[in-house]
Amino acid sequence: MKRTFRLGSTSYVYPDDILPNVRQLAAQVDDIELVLFEVDDYGSNLPDAVVIAELNALARDNDLTYTVHLPIDLDWRDARSLDKICRAIDATHAPSPFAYVLHLDGRPLLGKPSHEILEQWQAETASALDKILERVEPTRLCVENIEKWPPEYFAPLVAAKNLSRCVDIGHLWVQQRDPVEHLQEHIARTRVIHLHGVGMRDHQSLAKQAKSEVVRVLDFLAQKNYVGVLTLEVFDLDDFSSSKRIVEEWANDSP
Repeated sequence: MKRTFRLGSTSYVYPDDILPNVRQLAAQVDDIELVLFEVDDYGSNLPDAVVIAELNALARDNDLTYTVHLPIDLDWRDARSLDKICRAIDATHAPSPFAYVLHLDGRPLLGKPSHEILEQWQAETASALDKILERVEPTRLCVENIEKWPPEYFAPLVAAKNLSRCVDIGHLWVQQRDPVEHLQEHIARTRVIHLHGVGMRDHQSLAKQAKSEVVRVLDFLAQKNYVGVLTLEVFDLDDFSSSKRIVEEWANDSP
């Protein structure tokens, strides 16, 4: 079956920095997720002007796009955390990313939050999103579901702000939720999909997942003519190679 989506990888398949990874992966995929971090104790990997120039050249020469995974595990009540997100957007503006993937700060939602806590979180998060949206148009900002709390909590924000979604299939598997059922409801807003296997942990090779479950997701995307990015969100060459092989076999074997 001819796939309609852009197949992607992360920028940390090889044990090296972003640029060496992109050089090696550019001919193997259609999109690369630039995984960015800025940690007080460990520094930052935000690309400078020289790196951006080569990323642009590699994209042009290989018909490549980029998605940007913004820094994670941030306390949004701290203005410095929002500054880190804004700096990451500013640093990667030039490659004109296909999407920016965002983890919301869901720590107040762990456990079973009361209605009052949920409403307060939604109001605070809406205010933070407004600051981020000063730098990027809503449809390119993709809110990702994570495994620690239900995606229903952020659904009103996505609708109100006209945001896109990054549907992480592996996180849904961790939560023992049906990813196809979730996609059926949200495919219209889904710009990016993260796909990875789940074993003792997530972000493993798709070979760790039952093949029927992987094929069911891919078949659904084919039926919907999904044209966004599907990122194999793994961080190891063996996991990437085996996962890519599974997707290619599906594409070759499907009617």
